[in-house]
Amino acid sequence: MKRALLFSILALTSAIASADTIEMKVYGLVCAFCAQGIEKTLRKNPATEDVVVSLEHQLVALSTHTGQDIPDADLTKALTDAGYDVKGISRTQRPMAEVRAELKQDAK
Repeated sequence: MKRALLFSILALTSAIASADTIEMKVYGLVCAFCAQGIEKTLRKNPATEDVVVSLEHQLVALSTHTGQDIPDADLTKALTDAGYDVKGISRTQRPMAEVRAELKQDAK
């Protein structure tokens, strides 16, 4: 019984620690070239599955492959090394399709 409880707690903890979608508030995005550069940089990480960059919302969102994660420190370093200012990182279970749909809706 104790093993089952411990296994359940560990499984829940790892599921919480590795979110499917990572959303970052990033300052310094001014052009499409910025967006392309960020996307290219983040796609170099083997854990990255998908990336979307919104200049209007100063948002960078990425999804990770199932069971994989990218630490906040690595994301922050990649973006600050590229010349951007990361103001916040949040991890959610929101699918990238939902993020894209919200950005598209806001653009109207």
